[in-house]
Parts: sequence; structure tokens; C-alpha cells
Amino acid sequence: MKVRGVLRVPGDKSISHRALMFAALGKGESRVRGLLCSADVLSTGAVLRSLGAAIPELNAREFTVRGGGLRSLRESAADLDCGNSGTTARLMSGVLAAIPFDSRVTGDASLSKRPMQRVAKPLEAMGAQFEFANGDGLPMTVHGGLLKGVTWFSETASAQVKSAILLAGLVADVPVEVHEPAATRDHTERMLRARGVDVRTEGTVVTLLPAARLDAAAQDVPGDPSSAAFFVALAAIAASGALEIEHVCVNPSRTGALSVLAAMGALIGTEDTHDAGGEPVARLVVSPRLLRGITIEPEMVPSLIDELPVIACVAARAEGETRVTGAAELRVKESDRIAAVVSNLKAIGADAEELPDGFVVRGSDRPYRGRVQTRGDHRIAMAFGVLGALDGNAIEIDDRECVNVSYPGFWSDLERAIG
Repeated sequence: MKVRGVLRVPGDKSISHRALMFAALGKGESRVRGLLCSADVLSTGAVLRSLGAAIPELNAREFTVRGGGLRSLRESAADLDCGNSGTTARLMSGVLAAIPFDSRVTGDASLSKRPMQRVAKPLEAMGAQFEFANGDGLPMTVHGGLLKGVTWFSETASAQVKSAILLAGLVADVPVEVHEPAATRDHTERMLRARGVDVRTEGTVVTLLPAARLDAAAQDVPGDPSSAAFFVALAAIAASGALEIEHVCVNPSRTGALSVLAAMGALIGTEDTHDAGGEPVARLVVSPRLLRGITIEPEMVPSLIDELPVIACVAARAEGETRVTGAAELRVKESDRIAAVVSNLKAIGADAEELPDGFVVRGSDRPYRGRVQTRGDHRIAMAFGVLGALDGNAIEIDDRECVNVSYPGFWSDLERAIG
């Protein structure tokens, strides 16, 4: 299989969510360009509309949001349906905690099983109240109100928890300080700074000082590095050729997968590096080479948590053993991704082993054939789609449509890259 051509992956999902939220909470007009129009981001748009924000239809390449300010949202008569989007549910919880009305947050069956108490606890320490109808998951009711500042020591490295606390402090106009066990992606901090908010980072400690307002700002959403990682992986395990991926966000908190694939032997170059809305952006140029297995240490995991399924699939084609630990967070994603990755690798004939907080994969050049059960998880579908593109492999994906959560055009882009 030979790779060729130039791709531009969809806009970054994390930045897209935040771009809509900050445009709604900013004062004045914010121009947004390159937003990811996926199911998860559509959920954020719908929730903001339910709260009275003037969010237009999200099918245009570029649009403008007229924001009403930090305390402009209004109580919704209907439930706030977050669909499959954990980012929507958790980040909006921080906003809702700081506004004096009640909100009932719901989601689909998959999201309803994901843990929400980790967000509720720090927000309750600030003065909000949460009610859960189903243990640790959705639906939940947020009783917002006047909040106080907090210094919070997170047990889990989670950008969503950190962001929820920062947003609560922002809307409530109180100082907050978050201590993380490991540094996580910092899109919230960068984007708030670009909008005039005093956010300071020192090691794994992030501090937000009270802000009277959030400035409106233009946001050019760069390509999602998690989406780009699937095509970096494809080019890395190809037989020949080269693939260029344009306008990709190369924020250091998001490039762990690129570092791991390079450590495995992939040839990854960066060109035309520049800044876009507070985020570093570059063109990636990737060529195949013989890959070898590596050990991925726990401290590396937060920067590549979403890319670990495709790393596992690459490892199935690498020489030797790849071992991942410290990734227990994978068990509470859209699916239990540790179990899903390992069971599916075994189903197609790969040598894989499940660990409590990770997995071991031993590579081979044998053909892989069989049916993959995605469990409705977009990252599982795309990861095995990449492995299935190799010559000699015959991998059937049970639910190809689930990629619409983050990358609606994935299958057509995959065909172009190997066509």
C-alpha cells in the first residue's frame, strides 16, 4: 500500500467546542472559521442555543457569533442534551455552576455511563449543587449560584475537569487554582489568554484571576491533531510514498502521538509552522519506515490519550513489543477502550494482552483478518480502519458511521490517501 497526496483534516474538536462557548460568553462579535461540524460539536451548539446564545447553524466554513457576555445565558425550559459529548457535558457544567438557575444535563446511553462526579466535586466545593439520577453518570441536575474561589488538587489528569473549574471561576468572577497530577492539554488557557483573561501556568498548576469580561475574538480552528494522528499512523505503516497533512494544531500538549510514532521509527517532518489564534500550527510530512515497539510511560499518556487506539494498531505492525501503562482513563471513554482495543486485535489475529491500566501488543507481519466490534466508538473504528487499509489485511468494521462524532469525512479521506 502506497500513500500519496495532501490532506487537510477537520478542525480540532477540543478547540471547536471552546470556540463556541467563548464566542457565546464573550462580549461582542466573534468570527469563527474552520469549525469541526461533527456530532459532538453540534451538541455544544445546541446546548448553547437552548441557553439563549445566538449560535447560527454550524454548516458554514465561516460564521459570526454575537456574544452577550459572561452572564448572558438564560435558564432552559428543556433538558440540555449533550449527545455523546463528554466535553460538552463537563465544560458546560462549569459554566452552569456559576449561573443562578437549575439545568438538567442529559446525554446518550454511552455518555450517561461516563463519570461526572469528578467534575461535580470541585464545583460543589465552590458552592454549586449537583443531583445525580444514575449514580456517577447522567442525567444530572446542576443548581448554579454564587460561587467562591477554590484551590483544587485533581486526582486525575483531566483537561475537562481543569477547564470546568476555570470556566466556573471565569463566569463567577472568582479566582481558582488547579493542581494536576500531570500536565494536560491547555487549549482553555491559551484561548482565554487570547481573549484578555489572566491565566497563569507554572508546571502543573494553573491559576485564573478574576476577569470582569471575556473579549470577543476571531478563531481560526486548526486541524485536529487527534484526527491527523490516524493519517500519520497510516503513512508510518505504509509500504511506500509520502503524505502531507496541512494546517495541523501542534500544541505541545497534543503532540504526544507524533512523538511516540517518531520514537517507533516513523519519519515525521514539520513545515510552515506559525500561530493561529494562540495555537501553533504546521504542515506535517510523513513517510513510512520500519517501525519498532516501544514502552509508553504513564507520564506520556495525557498528551496522547485519544490516540492510543491507533498507536495499538500501529504496534500490531511494528517489530517487537509495545507496552502502555498509566492509561486507566481509557476505560471511561466512549467505550472501555482498553478492552475494545485488545479484544478487537485478538479477533483479527494479533497478539495483544490487556493490563489493568493499559495493554501490550506484539507486532507481526502476518495478515490480519476479521470483524471489529467498535462499540459505537469513533476512535476504535478509525484505528482499525487504518490497519485494515494495509495490503493483505481484510478487516470489517461493524459500525463505520460512528466516525461522524469527530470526523465525518474519514472514510473518503482514507480512500484518497491510499488511492
